[in-house]
Amino acid sequence: MSAGAMVGNGDLERGTSAKGRNQRFSGDVDYSERQWTSWLVPMIVVANVAMFAVIMFVNNCPKNHDGVGSCVAKFLGRLSFQPLRENPLFGPSSSTLDKLGALEWNKIVHQNQAWRLVSCIWLHAGLIHLLANMLSLVFIGIRLEQQFGFVRVGLIYLISGIGGSILSSLFIQNSISVGASGALFGLLGAMLSELLTNWTIYANKGAALFTLVIIIAINLAVGILPHVDNFAHIGGFLTGLLLGFIFLVRPQFGWKEGRHLPGRLRLKSKYTACQYVMWIVATILFIVGFSVGLLMLFRGEKGNDKCSWCHYLSCVPTSRWSCNY
Repeated sequence: MSAGAMVGNGDLERGTSAKGRNQRFSGDVDYSERQWTSWLVPMIVVANVAMFAVIMFVNNCPKNHDGVGSCVAKFLGRLSFQPLRENPLFGPSSSTLDKLGALEWNKIVHQNQAWRLVSCIWLHAGLIHLLANMLSLVFIGIRLEQQFGFVRVGLIYLISGIGGSILSSLFIQNSISVGASGALFGLLGAMLSELLTNWTIYANKGAALFTLVIIIAINLAVGILPHVDNFAHIGGFLTGLLLGFIFLVRPQFGWKEGRHLPGRLRLKSKYTACQYVMWIVATILFIVGFSVGLLMLFRGEKGNDKCSWCHYLSCVPTSRWSCNY
């Protein structure tokens, strides 16, 4: 349930011309692209904050808590948090999260509650969890929405969240899971594929690729700690990576300006052959992967039965903690 990292491809410098690195092509022709106004990402943040308030209202610690310890921040009334011994993230009880739609394998498979694959994306285990995810969403999502618009970014966010839920359900059956981390990792994966598929239009791409890969690796490495659903991270990342190849393809450098040139000087293809190949391969892999994942889930199959070592991707046992899946 950790948050994704924060980095923006938009900071990369695009294109060079004979007159220097100033986003120009063919002399004085402006190659800058339309900047969308970001409203979807702020709305998602507002929705998550509002949903957390609803969670705490339903939780009503002063009335419903009868365990060890007392509610935290009692001055908040029914919005006060569960005892820190029960929830150190300043949030509700696990039973409240389960009631409101947390990801739970048994209820998805045996009680036909597939809607939990979506509802869990909008729930958070605590105030710390919520703040970490929403800060990451703002830094990642706003930049992407400004570049590619709300439709494509919104689809990547939602579908990646579902992809993370599917993989998490396949490998974790003994606990519930909540959070937008799968969707956030999807945006991070989309940033990586966007850089790769639009490689030729970026300057300083080697440094950008190295930085992005390091950030992704660090965040996935954090996921091997206990109580962190790294399968949701991995599923969301892989889904977003494929969707980035599909949705975030840009015309090859100079194509827009080349339309006004004489026929022999004009670029004949809007996209490069490599971009077409990556688009086709990513589309096939996405359809096959999503279909197989859903089929396995609704048939009640367990990922750990198919892969005996995969549980180490989400938690590595040490002398300080154990992993129970």
